[in-house]
Amino acid sequence: MLVRDAMSTVVLTIGPAHTLRQSARLMSARRVGAAVVLDEDSSGLGILTERDILNSLAHGQNPDSETASTHTTTDVVFAAPTWTLEEAASAMAHGGFRHLIVLDGSGPVGIVSVRDIIRCWAPARQQVPA
Repeated sequence: MLVRDAMSTVVLTIGPAHTLRQSARLMSARRVGAAVVLDEDSSGLGILTERDILNSLAHGQNPDSETASTHTTTDVVFAAPTWTLEEAASAMAHGGFRHLIVLDGSGPVGIVSVRDIIRCWAPARQQVPA
């Protein structure tokens, strides 16, 4: 099975000036665990995850004044839609993260998460005779 078969095509894109509270509200409304941060003035694409927001709150930072730019991961590993789920899982395990932005051409076309991979693998594993 390929990344394109498992990825979510709901890609929440936010700007670097979004506050963490705004970002969390948007992520919650769309029921996603990560947002693509598009900063055309500097690093291009980054990712802000629910873990980034949680870490900020745990450090006592104010979600109304902290911005996505401060908490965005810019050293991102990108997946291609044609990667296998094994390749995506390996990249996640090696990098210690739970989301991959899926790029096709010049922009993001999806996000694949550990949950997406498990969702795809679990039914396949149940069909294999013991």
